[in-house]
Amino acid sequence: MPPHLNFAPLENAIDALTAAAQHYHDTLGKAWAAGNIPSATLDDLNHKLMESERRLTTQEGLPHRGWYKHMIYAPGVYSGYGAKTIPGVREAIELKHWDEANSEIERVSFVLNNETASINWASMVLEGTSH
Repeated sequence: MPPHLNFAPLENAIDALTAAAQHYHDTLGKAWAAGNIPSATLDDLNHKLMESERRLTTQEGLPHRGWYKHMIYAPGVYSGYGAKTIPGVREAIELKHWDEANSEIERVSFVLNNETASINWASMVLEGTSH
């Protein structure tokens, strides 16, 4: 019988990311409609948002395969090139490595929270252009 895994940090991080993305979408729409986003601000926002994919990686990489840095998707260990979502958590569960699964939940939550912070920063920048 598998032990209880604490998915709350991951669920909270996903909820926060979803809310941040919706807020950014709404804020961008308002700023765009007002037509007052300076080109330098757009350049800064575009640069920051282009880096968003990199924030979903870690220097350490995935357990047992440190060369795969992405925490959200990677080829499966046994699935060839087929991508697995949230591979560190998923593979730890498949291997019944419960402590590792809980640890990976925390690591994925951390990268999602960093992504949320970046999107929130972008929203604040846009809100500053509407005043």
